[in-house]
Amino acid sequence: MRNKNLIFVCLFLCVFCKSRSQVTDLIRVEYAYIPQTDSDNTYSRFRVSANYPIKMDDDGTYLVISPQYRYNDLRIRDMLPFEEGGDLNVFQTFSLEIGYTFKMKNNWRFGAKLGTGMSSNFEGSGIESDDFRYTTSVFFVKSYKSLQTPITARLIIGLRYSTPASITFPLPIINYFKRFHPSWSYSLGTPKTSIKYFFNEKNTLQTFVSLDRFYGNLQNNRTFVDQNGETKVAENASMLNIVGALGYEYYFTEHLLFYTYAGYTLSNEIRLRDSDQENVLSINDANTFYIRSGIKLKI
Repeated sequence: MRNKNLIFVCLFLCVFCKSRSQVTDLIRVEYAYIPQTDSDNTYSRFRVSANYPIKMDDDGTYLVISPQYRYNDLRIRDMLPFEEGGDLNVFQTFSLEIGYTFKMKNNWRFGAKLGTGMSSNFEGSGIESDDFRYTTSVFFVKSYKSLQTPITARLIIGLRYSTPASITFPLPIINYFKRFHPSWSYSLGTPKTSIKYFFNEKNTLQTFVSLDRFYGNLQNNRTFVDQNGETKVAENASMLNIVGALGYEYYFTEHLLFYTYAGYTLSNEIRLRDSDQENVLSINDANTFYIRSGIKLKI
């Protein structure tokens, strides 16, 4: 029942938070740290990502190449029901997405992305088929602009699907952004919904709710007997957090900025799953603090 309730919360966020498909970052370098309450477990992540647009014509058609690397360090110090931990703690993700977008009538734009990558603890002798992940997404963007700049708005609708993943169905993309005042803007979508205040051209403050997660393959499956005497096989690990936080951004230039976010998880679940993505072991679900910081270059 807890898993079903969490899925409904995630769906709610998908409808009312900021869409990943609208990301305007050209380059992002980021570090996140999430200590785990009531245990010595910790999770930290280093991420480097980029979006490289290639102009195809003078009508607004672009091909976008999006590489990403993540180093997920899940330090599990709790007692686990299997003897050999191996390299369970460290998961690395390498991914590449290719996007295509073009203008339509009445200020609408179409976009689509296809991607593949590997997410694994790579504890075996090489790369395995279960290490690979595949993603696809389609979306439509409607832009609005007032004569009273910078009052602008943007609507995004679409779908995104990843396999394998802890959530095994397409996630809806429904996002609305509005700069409704020179000093204020808000965004509703996934994985982030926020309201932002602009002190000036260099300093902004925002409060938000966001979705943060990772998924990785265990190359060496872990077999154990649970409390009910049933034999379970853990084949992958996942983390799913819903975070409420306060964030500060400082713009070195119009497009280059430093950001730091600090908050608390509203839901925090670290789980081991079998090949059907069913939960076989919950490692930690206590809410905890959340810190994320980095530098990004954006459009």
